[in-house]
Amino acid sequence: MLASIGVSSIDDLFASIPASVRHTPDLPPPMSEIEIRRFFGALSAKNANARDSAFFLGAGLYNHYVSSVADQMLYRAEWLTSYTPYQPEVSQGTLQSIFEFQTHICLLTAMDVANASLYEGASALVEALLMADRLVRGRRRAVLSLGIHPEYRETVRTYFQNLGLEIVEVPLGADGRTDAAALADAVDEATFAVAVQSPNFRGVIEDWSACAASARSRGSLFVGVVAEAASLALLSPPGDAGADIVCGEAQSLGVPMHNGGPLLGFLACRTAHQRQIPGRLVGQTKDAEGRRAFSLTLSTREQHIRREKATSNICTNQGLMALASNIHMSLLGKKGLREVATQSHAKAEYLKGGIAAIPGFRLPDSAATFNEFVVEGPGPAAPLLSRLARRRILAGVALSRWSGSGADANRFLVAVTEMNTREEMDGLVAALGEDAS
Repeated sequence: MLASIGVSSIDDLFASIPASVRHTPDLPPPMSEIEIRRFFGALSAKNANARDSAFFLGAGLYNHYVSSVADQMLYRAEWLTSYTPYQPEVSQGTLQSIFEFQTHICLLTAMDVANASLYEGASALVEALLMADRLVRGRRRAVLSLGIHPEYRETVRTYFQNLGLEIVEVPLGADGRTDAAALADAVDEATFAVAVQSPNFRGVIEDWSACAASARSRGSLFVGVVAEAASLALLSPPGDAGADIVCGEAQSLGVPMHNGGPLLGFLACRTAHQRQIPGRLVGQTKDAEGRRAFSLTLSTREQHIRREKATSNICTNQGLMALASNIHMSLLGKKGLREVATQSHAKAEYLKGGIAAIPGFRLPDSAATFNEFVVEGPGPAAPLLSRLARRRILAGVALSRWSGSGADANRFLVAVTEMNTREEMDGLVAALGEDAS
């Protein structure tokens, strides 16, 4: 092969990579398949994970249960082989699943239209804001709450910096919610969109109605952002609060954590805005014989159709993840989804009470939370979390990861789901107390 392409060695293939960043791994001698499985199994066993640890990590990725029935259904040949929806006559299964996923999202968000899914929550927010920019012409400013996941906001900055669009960030108040007065002051005649996440990055439930009113007062569109989609089964939906566009991460609705991906973004809007929604929309119709059928009704972003007029060149339908989510939500149903949300909230409240009673620890945010909350300890959070991790207690995520040292140095974010047991929560409280003393 080297001779055929005209090089003398494998090293020549990597000559374009600077030597300063090249690294040759110290690999063991060749192994059989049995030996390789044992080798990587031993490496994997060194990792702490949600199966063999008390797991309280969140910050945008949540440990919800996905049944074995959902997994088995996902891998049926009817789903896996009927992938491309451009040929509706041979992909009715995929089209029906997408239609049902869209319906689930509309019901949960109280919106009129949902697309066939997006990459993940961060790019979903970008798509929502770009959509708002197309709908509100002549304005170049988006107002974002600092309660939006910091990595979502960073993704928005990455896209906006080359589009001539401006971002104004609004701080959180002392109670952990977006500062209502600061938000109202930030919105002006140059603002095309206001985006607020609820529950926000600190787990606090926002007043979406007030935020939407601030946007509407200046003719802007309001974008509701959701990173913990399980909350939609319990909290008042953004559509009822006046949201024009709703976007976020649907991983909690049937997609395992997958070591960080792939995930599942979603985007929904009002009927009046559907022509500007990126991605695919599947509709229900009838075939020539009068039977129920499904078709790709709108495909506004597709380059093969619109080319330079495509509404987006970055979004795509996460087909397999949307299918997994649809199966999961269909199996749980309305009552099951609400039970997941109710348990997650109730258990978080139980753990909050236990941690608040530990000398030296406090909960800095006074506003209501869903299943995630900030804890402030007597010392730096990162070393504390490392000590607990060695005891197989993954107690939370240090906020210094995003804000650096300073006001958040002693703070960490704790998430609770239906997967956490009372014994795990009591064990965390006991471990924090022992560490503090």
